[in-house]
Amino acid sequence: MRMRQVYKKIAKENGISVAEVKREMQKAIEEAYKNPCGDAPNDVPCKGDIPTPDEFIKHAVLKITQKTE
Repeated sequence: MRMRQVYKKIAKENGISVAEVKREMQKAIEEAYKNPCGDAPNDVPCKGDIPTPDEFIKHAVLKITQKTE
C-alpha cells in the first residue's frame, strides 16, 4: 500500500482530511522527539532534526521488515 493510500484510509476512518492526518502525525512525532520515553532511540534518518510522517513510517516499515526476516 502506498503512503497516499495509507493516509487516505486513516483519514476516511477518522472522518478527517489527509492534511489533518499528516499534521496530527507530525505533532505526535515532534512530541516524542522533544520528550523521549526512557531509552527510546531517535534513529530515524531524516533531512531535519525531526522526521516527517513519511520518513518515520518508511523507517518503521524497514525495521519491522528486517525483524521478520
